[in-house]
Amino acid sequence: MNFALILFVLVILTGMAWVADKLVFLPQRRRAADAAVAEFDRQQARVGERFADENAPQTRARLRDEQLRQPWWLEYTASFFPVILVVFLVRSFVVEPFKIPSGSMVPTLLVGDFILVNKYDYGLRLPIINTKITEGRPVKRGDVVVFRYPKDESVDYIKRAIGLPGDVVAYEDKQLTINGKPVPEVALPDYFDEERIGYAKQFEESLEGRKNAILNNPAVPPFIIGAEDYPNRDNCSYNSRGVVCKVPPGHYFMMGDNRDNSADSRYWGFVPDQNIVGRAFFIWMNFSNLKRIGSFQ
Repeated sequence: MNFALILFVLVILTGMAWVADKLVFLPQRRRAADAAVAEFDRQQARVGERFADENAPQTRARLRDEQLRQPWWLEYTASFFPVILVVFLVRSFVVEPFKIPSGSMVPTLLVGDFILVNKYDYGLRLPIINTKITEGRPVKRGDVVVFRYPKDESVDYIKRAIGLPGDVVAYEDKQLTINGKPVPEVALPDYFDEERIGYAKQFEESLEGRKNAILNNPAVPPFIIGAEDYPNRDNCSYNSRGVVCKVPPGHYFMMGDNRDNSADSRYWGFVPDQNIVGRAFFIWMNFSNLKRIGSFQ
């Protein structure tokens, strides 16, 4: 289900109700309120001061409020328009919240992390049609990126950008190499994987000076099992040691930090630039572990 489309439809419907209320229904209610107050004043004048309403100011105000009150269908449409509009604009052009559904980015991101995604860093895109209207900065190696899954664009994925357009990315014998240069790794203490209830080998990877932790089990075979057919698949060469790919123009090679438990570009191919949603940068909530709140790389 496309939540952005649902929000857009709600903005249109509530916006139409809001405009109709301001231009048509509110003036009608104001005329009715003025008429009700005028009739009340005439009645008070007819009965004279002796029998006049002792609480005339309050009664007059109540009559006006009753006539000015929106009907229920406007309360649930026009009244919500400003809120829905702000949510739509912020979600489309500033930040968008996501929830991590799987363990493919462990140990950087855990299942249950609620994250924020920067929507303007890589350039602003019009919602729904995803047309870029500003350039922004290019995706950098090591960025944690949310994108629309190329096999099903209604699904959002999150991975780390490993290969940029024109890069030659090799993942052979569990070693990542970019443009012929091995990506440095330093062993870290073993990581306890709560999802699998066991310890995993952990390393610190350095992509152009940006350090992040990865899980990499040397006991898992290096070759890729179950690679799918995908556009530009002839840019990749699979062998018993792993895979080597040349990233085509306008595309990216994405991998999860949990290298042996991530369905990523090794299996389903490259991510087109038009599928990029934004850069993930902050964990704003994890209900089972509040210490998770904060920024990450």
